[in-house]
Amino acid sequence: MTRLRLATYRELRKIAESCGFEWQRRQGSHNTFKNSEGRIIVIPDHGGQVIVRPLLRKILRDMGIGVDEYHKILEKL
Repeated sequence: MTRLRLATYRELRKIAESCGFEWQRRQGSHNTFKNSEGRIIVIPDHGGQVIVRPLLRKILRDMGIGVDEYHKILEKL
């Protein structure tokens, strides 16, 4: 199993947008994204801090992508 690379909000936002998610709203430090299928994900924005692994795994699971696909998208950015 490959180790999950940490990402900041900005990187994760770009990944979500490349997977078809569009920004919907911001409430406090949490940004809500939605795709055409109706899936909703919430990504916290705490400045330049990285998103911790358990939360990152949950967000990726909610997006419907695996770790390998996540790493491939990160390399393209």
